[in-house]
Amino acid sequence: MELTKKSHACVRLEKDGRTLVIDPGVFSEEDAAVGADAILVTHEHPDHFAEDRLRAGLEANPAAEIWTLESVARQLSAAFPGRVHTVGHGDTFSAAGFDVQVHGELHAVIHPDLPRITNIGFLVDGSVFHPGDALTVPDHPIDTLLVPVMAPWNKVAEVIEYVREVKPQRAIDIHDALLTDLARPIYDTHIGNLGGADHIRLAADDSTRV
Repeated sequence: MELTKKSHACVRLEKDGRTLVIDPGVFSEEDAAVGADAILVTHEHPDHFAEDRLRAGLEANPAAEIWTLESVARQLSAAFPGRVHTVGHGDTFSAAGFDVQVHGELHAVIHPDLPRITNIGFLVDGSVFHPGDALTVPDHPIDTLLVPVMAPWNKVAEVIEYVREVKPQRAIDIHDALLTDLARPIYDTHIGNLGGADHIRLAADDSTRV
């Protein structure tokens, strides 16, 4: 597969002429989902789920479909009947030629006073794992872990331990729109030196083979 990093938590995966997009949110490009054959959404927070981005993708390709959890699906199902699929932990499905497994159930804790919402992660073709806003460890070996490097709910020590626990071959940064350019080399050094995996940081629209 070819993986293209879009802004923040959004990535595009391309294989055999088909495109899968994960988490086009408000920090992602307005056309982040345009050209997608399938779209996956991990949870309802706007930096992962932006309805206008999804509508742009679905309207550009009348055959495109969405797989997501119930809290997102109920906001889209009426407008796109038959094209929005609800999935949860343990489900498996095929989307645009990609085999997908669903792992995880809850968003990471932001603060004990805030109720936790649902969150799912997607393992694509048994190789690339996008956890959304959680540090979910799939019960499956991972080649490429998409690592949420900076969020209100994590710190770099937790990110490093997450990479160590998953033990991927490579870790690629996502969830990085809130990270300043000044801080990026610090995160690169710590995750690269301590995570135990090849660490890759891609700029928006940069691609790599996975």
